[in-house]
Amino acid sequence: MSTRRRILVGLTASAVVAPAIVRGQGAAKVVVVGGGFGGATCARFLKGLAPDMAVTLVEANKTYTACPFSNEVIAGLRGIGQQQFGYDGIARAGVTVASVAATAVDPGARTVTLADGGKLSYDRLVVAPGIDFDWAALPGYDEAAAQRMPHAWKAGEQTVLLRRQLEAMADGGLVVISAPATPYRCPPAPYERASLIAHSLKASKPRSKVLVLDAKDSFSQQPLFQKAWSELYPGLIEWVSLSQGGNVISVEPATLTVNTDFDKHKADVANIIPPQKAGGLARLAGVADRTGWCPVEPVAFASTLQPDIHVLGDAALMGAMPKAAFSASAQGQVCAAAIVASLAGQPAPDSRLISTCYNLVAPDYGFSLVGVYRPEKGQLLEVPGAGGASPIDGDAALRAQEARYADDWFRATTAQIFG
Repeated sequence: MSTRRRILVGLTASAVVAPAIVRGQGAAKVVVVGGGFGGATCARFLKGLAPDMAVTLVEANKTYTACPFSNEVIAGLRGIGQQQFGYDGIARAGVTVASVAATAVDPGARTVTLADGGKLSYDRLVVAPGIDFDWAALPGYDEAAAQRMPHAWKAGEQTVLLRRQLEAMADGGLVVISAPATPYRCPPAPYERASLIAHSLKASKPRSKVLVLDAKDSFSQQPLFQKAWSELYPGLIEWVSLSQGGNVISVEPATLTVNTDFDKHKADVANIIPPQKAGGLARLAGVADRTGWCPVEPVAFASTLQPDIHVLGDAALMGAMPKAAFSASAQGQVCAAAIVASLAGQPAPDSRLISTCYNLVAPDYGFSLVGVYRPEKGQLLEVPGAGGASPIDGDAALRAQEARYADDWFRATTAQIFG
């Protein structure tokens, strides 16, 4: 744990080495579109590194609802209000906050068009659009179907909807979770969700069951999850892999039926997590390729498709670095330092990025996976031996400590960004 804390301190130091080289950059204009962990962090760090720089954060929503810990909301362990943050703190830091949607990007003219008709010019543009769903990828599943079979993969109304469905379900009901193939936002989150739903059901509806239908044959931190399931929720969670027939090929919202290659499952509550792609602004800006995601170079996260545009967070193809809030915040810091250095005519500072995936299987039972990444061969590659997972044989005290660390990270990071 002390090693993990030292790594976190090292990341912050590597991301803020630029102040001495950025004075005199007051004429530069940087527009950041997207106010999640990546975009909001980048906007705030840009202003901190270059106080005279004109930094504008464009975000249509006045309140940001965070995905990390939203599985606790679904399980009835946390209120949705604890996930919500405003942008007043970012505005107090000197960033201009435009509470309006971006509707177009002109890379040639270097302008962003807003829904109110306004236009913002930029020297550099940072887009952090998050994810959209590939509605055409799963027959039967669309935006209307999500009201019957919620995805809850964008925190907010869908999170609350899934929680209400679970509360209304009778004891003995079947909860079906459909986990997609990679890449998707937060790789271990479907399994954390299954765990916390099982925790809730064990207490109030013990005859119920959680069935995870998976489009993969393995998943992040699988040994730790499955050990915890056998200890805490024997018989409550069943995981069906791709090779065992877990791949979901279609859904029937009217009857809450989930169809796999070989079977049909009639759910009482169906949580369908569909295939994903970069958020819509990525396509408007021309930074998404045929995969639906955004290729970037790994030093400043500059788009390989459009000049003077950087892409952060879940939308970007980051090599080995996972799509996660921790990752996006780290990228935001490093991107800010690289932009400031570039505008000063200097190379980007050397950096190493960290991502820690915290997972809860019960309120007092957590574990984590730490990865450290560096730019190499045109992508972010994991530094061998620099990270690591929680020990498989950890005792109850360690699991409780990791759960506290997860909460500490969320509170500290959101305070740093939005406070």
